[in-house]
Amino acid sequence: MISVCLTTYNGEKHISEQLHSILCQLSDSDEIIISDDGSIDKTLDIIQSYNDDRLKLFLHKKDNNFPNYSFYKITKNVENALIHANGDLIFLADQDDIWIPTKVQSVIHEIGDNLGLLHDCIVVDENENIIQTSYYKQNKSNSGVILNIFNSSYLGCCMVIKRELLAKALPFPSHPVPHDIWLGLIADCMGKMKMIDNKLIKYRRHGANLSTSSEKSQASLLYKFNYRTNIIKALLLRVIFGK
Repeated sequence: MISVCLTTYNGEKHISEQLHSILCQLSDSDEIIISDDGSIDKTLDIIQSYNDDRLKLFLHKKDNNFPNYSFYKITKNVENALIHANGDLIFLADQDDIWIPTKVQSVIHEIGDNLGLLHDCIVVDENENIIQTSYYKQNKSNSGVILNIFNSSYLGCCMVIKRELLAKALPFPSHPVPHDIWLGLIADCMGKMKMIDNKLIKYRRHGANLSTSSEKSQASLLYKFNYRTNIIKALLLRVIFGK
């Protein structure tokens, strides 16, 4: 069984296109777990209009802890979706991207006995004009725990994990750590993270994006130091001490 964990917040403009690109690749026994972070536009109305049993909507109470780390509210919303997922193979998805029609088939073929898989993507703008033909190339993506602490390749919407990984990764750390970096590093520490070159989504970048994953960081040196310290501390506590 496949679970797609899709997080939403005021995504009315692109959510229908994304849902269509996903649903056509799923079987009747699969599911899309949607965790909404308090949308005040028509996002929920659009989702409910599908009347599809595979869509399972959960409302998430926005977490305002760690206001200096804007990604934290996304992390907690993703965690809420993962908690409700029932599948053996779990895809992460953003509300405004578009899946390439061969995505699910390609992942099933490639993942093997790995606990996680990361694929490349095409970066596009609001109107699907290509910004970058390869996120990997733009980001200088590579494998390895140390490399990914300092330059993360783990883009959540390009990640797929197996249920076994959740036993180690959940709950997410109390320290503010991005969900995709956390899942990728845990899988990498277990020697079970695979990177493939297949470009399996159109990754849309526009002014309303909650994540700034494809953009150069403008954060201060102090912020970057504290950010990476949080990641290393949380990783050591979980991997070595199981906390």
